[in-house]
Amino acid sequence: MQAITTRGLRMPKLGLGTWQMRGSTCRDAVASALTLGYRHIDTAKMYGNEVAIGEALSGSGVPRGDIHLTSKVWPDSLSPAAMRRSLEGSLRDLRTDYVDLYLIHWPTPDMDLPVALAALTRLHEEGLARTIGVSNFPVALMRRAVEEIGAPIACNQVEYHALLDQSKVLAYARSHDIAVTAYAPLGRGRLAEQPELQRIAHRHGASVEQVALKWLLDQDGVAAIPKAARRASQQANLEALALHLDDADRAAIAAMPKQVRLVEPGWPVGWD
Repeated sequence: MQAITTRGLRMPKLGLGTWQMRGSTCRDAVASALTLGYRHIDTAKMYGNEVAIGEALSGSGVPRGDIHLTSKVWPDSLSPAAMRRSLEGSLRDLRTDYVDLYLIHWPTPDMDLPVALAALTRLHEEGLARTIGVSNFPVALMRRAVEEIGAPIACNQVEYHALLDQSKVLAYARSHDIAVTAYAPLGRGRLAEQPELQRIAHRHGASVEQVALKWLLDQDGVAAIPKAARRASQQANLEALALHLDDADRAAIAAMPKQVRLVEPGWPVGWD
């Protein structure tokens, strides 16, 4: 599987998202994914599933160094002391000494960005997070983080799928060698009804979801983390890697309307 390598990051392009998976369902899903060959697991403190993921990782037999593990800190824990407590708690639950990527989960209007990024950078320097980044940051905040504050941001994780334009985020990220991870890459079920995707999927003998996923994975610097609790879904996502979309396919998907944002935090973010 291809990996994105930038700013100390080595992240497999296809990962397993675990939002809304809890307990034994989450543990079994992660264990299944690891046996199938997944080596990129995404979680967050807010998901409440790091204990289950830790159980799956420790029982998998896969060397820790072969797994890319991402977690995130919630906006209520962005002060230096609170962020350290949050990450140390995540590490205990995940049964590991470090995460490969640690992200600020959401920006908020009242956050002290320089202080938060300084705390994040300190945890990186101590080795508790091999690389650091942000999630749901529009370009204006990325510019502050990277150009004004100088934080060593390796990744921005954002909602990205065939129905949402993220060209501005992608352009900025690529110009600064920053990876983009697409969450909700299958549009939470909204893609199946799209005629253009149906047409392309039929021509390739694939599913709409596989086509949409491969469209993302074919893009430079883009990883994707579809949630998949069932083994059959995990296998189908892996099989998407073998699809060969042509220029006409990519152009048709790019031309689809892209104004569908599915995830909002409940406070203003200032989307581009």
